Amino acid sequence: MLKPHYPITTARLHLRPFTPDDLDALHAYESRPDVARYLYWGPRDRDATRTFLDKKITRTTLNDEGDAIELAMTLRTTGHLIGHCLLIWTSKQHRQGEIGYILHPDHHGHGYAPEAAHAMLRLGFDDLGLHRITGRLDARNTASARVLEKLHMRHEATLVDNEIVKDEWSSETIYAILESEWTS
Repeated sequence: MLKPHYPITTARLHLRPFTPDDLDALHAYESRPDVARYLYWGPRDRDATRTFLDKKITRTTLNDEGDAIELAMTLRTTGHLIGHCLLIWTSKQHRQGEIGYILHPDHHGHGYAPEAAHAMLRLGFDDLGLHRITGRLDARNTASARVLEKLHMRHEATLVDNEIVKDEWSSETIYAILESEWTS
């Protein structure tokens, strides 16, 4: 079980639970086609964003496999919501997890995604005691692959045309890192 103390602070970010007040900032990027391009869902309207925000608000602890922590990524200097990150506990028996992140395009290229994802790796390895953490992405998403590479995660596989996403075959790339390879 993992119940972190919030906010989680990094050099430039606060990672905190979502609140209902995050709706406008969350919708500002979840409604964008360029954000949803490599995700399972398309641009979200305000009602869909609200529905998923309600779910995000509850995702603050890991009690058992299948649970996720999904946190608002905010700038320490302004408190402005710029994206979100998550840690999913995928297997209790095999001590495995998965990380993910979504960032507003206005904040790409500043190192925020690796900074937040590094904090998720720390939660998984240091606090939950995971053995292996993966990152899965659309194989065309080279920017996200660079984030995982900056975290010293290794490319393990590309599953060619393994899923139909948005009515087209999509390939998935998998990165991973082991606890023994992790340096906080």
